[in-house]
Amino acid sequence: MAKHFFCSPSQSKNVKFREASFDLLTDFLVNLNKKNKDNINSLSKCSGNFKDKRLMEYIFLITKELRLDPLAGYHAIELLQRFMVKHLTDLLATPTPQGAAADQPGSYEDAVFEKLKEKFPFIVFTCVQIASKLSLHSHIIDNNTAVRFLHSVGHDVSKQALLESELVVLKGLEYKLNATNPLSFVEILLEVLGHNEPSIPVERLHLLCQHVLQFVSLQRTAIFDSLLVTTTQCVSPPREQREKFVTVTEDCMLLGVGVIAVATFVLHNRTWEQIVGELSHITGISERSIRDFAHVTLMHIISNNSSLKS
Repeated sequence: MAKHFFCSPSQSKNVKFREASFDLLTDFLVNLNKKNKDNINSLSKCSGNFKDKRLMEYIFLITKELRLDPLAGYHAIELLQRFMVKHLTDLLATPTPQGAAADQPGSYEDAVFEKLKEKFPFIVFTCVQIASKLSLHSHIIDNNTAVRFLHSVGHDVSKQALLESELVVLKGLEYKLNATNPLSFVEILLEVLGHNEPSIPVERLHLLCQHVLQFVSLQRTAIFDSLLVTTTQCVSPPREQREKFVTVTEDCMLLGVGVIAVATFVLHNRTWEQIVGELSHITGISERSIRDFAHVTLMHIISNNSSLKS
């Protein structure tokens, strides 16, 4: 991606902390906790399937190239996950056309996936475009910019096709666009942390938290596999335990406190124990769970850096 599609500087927002009132923070936290619990309680068997490393990296790159707020990228990932699970469920639940592939079991499903494969790049971009419209701090990706960008990466598409793709995604999501967003959890938890402990440098932590969250998102499978082993004390956890552990992998509150704990360990180690305790007090997540998440993530960061050097 050689050129940028906007002339202005990057629009990643400059978050201002310590400005929200106690009552407002309380409402934020209660609402955040409810959303997280509702999300965990409504997980499907396919949860997390569209959070593949390459796919998320692709979305992060689109977000960066179009100079969108990082929140838009994470929001797009959540919208894509929800849409694809529902869309595929609906497609595969549709009765097979009469006489179709009677002698070739599975060929109807193959045809569905082949057709979807052609549309998938546009579905991904549509989720990013919708997310940009929901962000207060980002450029909105209009259709002229969208067509230019997609042409630049080798996709021939018209404005009409983009409008149709957006309508399909919106209908698939039933126009419910307020998805849980891990970066929102991190930022609100940092705001509460800064309110409760004014000495904590939340402004400095915020930037590092963005890098840590992106690392965890891209190394999601490896990190949560290690966390499962740590939690169960079993090198090869059985399938039943893996299935139950999905609620942990989709827990944005745990992810939020874990990311902050990692950033604190790197940036402000002497207050680490204090902040872990405060995060536990704010969220009700045990200090041990926060430490386990931070330890596993730090080990993967060290391992990743060692691999890059060798």
